[in-house]
Amino acid sequence: MSEKLKYCIDPRGFASYIIARMANTKSAIKRVRRIIRQTTVNKLRKNKFKNTIKKMNLIIKKKDKKEALVFLPKFNSEIMRIAKTGIIKKKMASRNISRITKKINSL
Repeated sequence: MSEKLKYCIDPRGFASYIIARMANTKSAIKRVRRIIRQTTVNKLRKNKFKNTIKKMNLIIKKKDKKEALVFLPKFNSEIMRIAKTGIIKKKMASRNISRITKKINSL
């Protein structure tokens, strides 16, 4: 069993997969390419979600209520837009918004 496995590396460098172990159909290969694209988009969205929360928490740590109130509508829209795509659940998004709003009100 010294059969050499042929590896096919994605030209974008996101993933590599073994052709020998997947379906030998065009649609399967296209599907792998599609999954790779979707994964990168999802990672970008998740990072955007984390960064907006970090940014808001930094503003709250500075105890700058005016800046926090200015950033709050943008924060809400970013979080809900990410929740709409399914990266996070809508209940989690509204929970985060609620907690942040409480923190801002307590400043």
